[in-house]
Amino acid sequence: MKFISYILSSIFAVVFFALLIIFHPFQWLAFNLFGSKGHSKVVAIMNYSLMKSLLLLGITVKLKNNFELPKNTSIIFVSNHQSTFDIPPLGWYFRKHHPKFVSKIELSKGIPSVSYNLRKGGAALINRKDSKQAIGELIKFSKNINTNKWGAVIFPEGTRSRTGEPKKFAPNGLKMLAKYNKEGYIVPVTINNSWKVFKYGKFPLGIGSPITITTHQPIKIDSLRFDALLERTEIAIKEHIK
Repeated sequence: MKFISYILSSIFAVVFFALLIIFHPFQWLAFNLFGSKGHSKVVAIMNYSLMKSLLLLGITVKLKNNFELPKNTSIIFVSNHQSTFDIPPLGWYFRKHHPKFVSKIELSKGIPSVSYNLRKGGAALINRKDSKQAIGELIKFSKNINTNKWGAVIFPEGTRSRTGEPKKFAPNGLKMLAKYNKEGYIVPVTINNSWKVFKYGKFPLGIGSPITITTHQPIKIDSLRFDALLERTEIAIKEHIK
């Protein structure tokens, strides 16, 4: 099985990075000719393409959503974090809510398509070594989410879980988003199995493990005190991690 993984991983890597290179100029054109709306449509197609490229590894991605997500309001999608392959599906499946990510600032340079999207697409670029910058960036991001009625995606674990085992949620980023979006909603999201893509390390990649993304009951932000809101969100996410 691992021998087959070497072959499939090589093919996947070529396709995946080719997609990033191809979509980079399309993003630039869409942003400069049609503004943020045109750019977001190209990004949605890119996310779909990147997600479907996982089929080369025998990996399917499925969304399980039994709830009607709120419209015309800001939504904070709060999720556990297992791998870099969490991001394209979240961007694609929640595209109608224009999801924007909270990301470390290092990713804003040097990666075709990804860095451009983070810089131009409305993401929060956080410098973890500069608390003043991080707070200011989160305040600006939170206000933009509220003004534009966008979705925000945040991973409170702060870093990926390489075994799927959830880590303790850090409250600060979510607290800031909630403060400026009190009339909005939190949607807890559980991701399962994406960590298995890297179960051997960076190469070869794991094959044949389907990824599932499950949404849970939306929570009105101003319906609970923040500590109770965080606890309810964390429980909803973690009790569905398999």
